[in-house]
Amino acid sequence: MTTQTSTPSPAGKTGFRLPAWAGSFGFQIIAALIVGLGLGLLAKYTGSTKASPNALGATLQTIGSSYVSLLQTAVVPLIFTAVVSSISNLRQVSNAAKLAWNTLLWFAITSLIAVLIGIGLGVLLQPGASTGITQEAKYSGKSGDWWAFLIGLFPKNFLGLGASSTVAESGAVTTAVSFNVLQILVIAIAVGVAALKVGKAAEPFLTLNASALAVIQKVLWWIIRIAPLGTVGLIGNAVAVYGWDTIGSLGKFTFAIYVGLALVLFVVYPVLIRTHGLSVKQYFSGVWPAVQLAFVSRSSVGTLPLTQRVTERSLGVPRAYASFAVPLGATTKMDGCAAIYPAISAIFVAQFFGIQLDFSQYLLIALVSVLGSAATAGTTGAVVMLTLTLSTLGLPLAGVGLLLAIDPILDMGRTAVNVAGQALVPTIVAKRQGILNETLYNAQRNGDPFADDSTDAATDPSADDAGASKGANGRELAGTKA
Repeated sequence: MTTQTSTPSPAGKTGFRLPAWAGSFGFQIIAALIVGLGLGLLAKYTGSTKASPNALGATLQTIGSSYVSLLQTAVVPLIFTAVVSSISNLRQVSNAAKLAWNTLLWFAITSLIAVLIGIGLGVLLQPGASTGITQEAKYSGKSGDWWAFLIGLFPKNFLGLGASSTVAESGAVTTAVSFNVLQILVIAIAVGVAALKVGKAAEPFLTLNASALAVIQKVLWWIIRIAPLGTVGLIGNAVAVYGWDTIGSLGKFTFAIYVGLALVLFVVYPVLIRTHGLSVKQYFSGVWPAVQLAFVSRSSVGTLPLTQRVTERSLGVPRAYASFAVPLGATTKMDGCAAIYPAISAIFVAQFFGIQLDFSQYLLIALVSVLGSAATAGTTGAVVMLTLTLSTLGLPLAGVGLLLAIDPILDMGRTAVNVAGQALVPTIVAKRQGILNETLYNAQRNGDPFADDSTDAATDPSADDAGASKGANGRELAGTKA
C-alpha cells in the first residue's frame, strides 16, 4: 500500500497575511496621516470649529493632545536618567570636552547656513510686499530676551518644574504644570558630575539610575508604538481647526518659509552628510520616523525621546554622547524655528510696514538667529524667537499678529526640520571624532525606529553598560555593544 503525500500550499498553511511593508512604522505613520487628513476634513465640513468642536472634532483633539501629553511625561525622567548615565559613561571617553565644543560649533554652523538661506529668500521673494492686508494686527504676547535666558538657567526646584494657575469666569481654578528642559539638563549635568567626583560611594546611585533608565525606555517604547493613533488625532485636529484656507493672502510668505525649510532639509543636510562620507539615503531612512512624528506633533520636546532613539539605534551615534547632544539640541538647535522662520518673518514685517533694511540689519538678523535660540530655550516657541529678532532690529511687534493665523501650518514644517538637525549634528560630530558606528549607520532598516528593549542585549548595538565596540576606524565606542 502506498501513501500519497501532498505539499500544503503556502496559502493553506499561513492563511492571509499582510505584506511586510504594511507592518513598518513608517507606513503606519503615512497611513495615519492620510486617515487623519480625511477625518479632519470631515470634521471641518460638518461644522467643527476651534471654539465649538463637534463630536468628531473633540475626539480628534482629545486623541492628539493625550498622545503629546504621554510623550511629554517621558521627557523629564528620560533626560535626567539618560544624561546622568551618559556622564558616567563619559569616563570611558577621553575627549568629552572636545565632543561638547564640536557639538556647539556645528549647531552654530548649520544655523548660520539656514539663516543665510532665509535672508536670501526674503530678499528674493519679497513675501511682505503686496499682501493685500490692510488691518494692523496687534501683538501683546511674550517676548524673548537674553536676561530671561540667563535667569532661566537656574532651576526653581530639583526637577525644573513650574506651575501656573488660571481662573475661569465660573470661578474654577485650573493649574497647569510645565517643565523647563534646559533646567532639567543643568540639574542632570550637575548630578552626573557630582556622582563622578564622589567616586565609589556613588556606584549604587549610578546602578539605580541605569535601572531606572531601562524601565523608562521600556515605557517609552510602548508610547512610541501607538504613534500612528496619536498621528490620526494630531493631524486631524490641525486640519479641522485651521484647515488650509487660512493661508489666504499670506500664501507668498508661507511658500517662502516652506521653500527655505525644504532647501535646508533636502539640500543642506544631504550635502553635509555626503561631505563627511556618509550615505544620504541611510541618514533619511534612519531619521525619518522622528521627522514624521515632529511634523504632526509640532513639538521638538515631545519628539525628543524618539529623536534620541533613532540617533542611537539607526544612525549609530554612541548613547553616551547622544544622550547629551540630542537633549541639548532639542532646546538650542532649531534651524526651522530659530533660523529660517525669524529671518524670513523679520524681512516680511519690514516690507509690510515699508521699512528699508540695510546690510548691518541683515547681519544682526544672522547674529540673533545663530545665538538667539538659546535665549528662547526656557520659553520655547518660534513666536518668542520672532519677537526677540524684531525687538533687536527695532521692528514693530504688531507684525507678529499678522502671522499668528497661519503659525500652526508653518510650525509643522519648522519642527520637522528642527528634529532632523538635532539628529544630524551628533551624527556629523561622531563621524568627525571617529566614534560613529558606521556598521550600524549603514545597516538595513527593518521598518522599526528601534528594537524592543526586551530583546537580547547581545543583539542591541547601542546597549549601555555592556562594554564597548569598535567603530569603522577601530576606535572604541563608549556605551555601545557589538
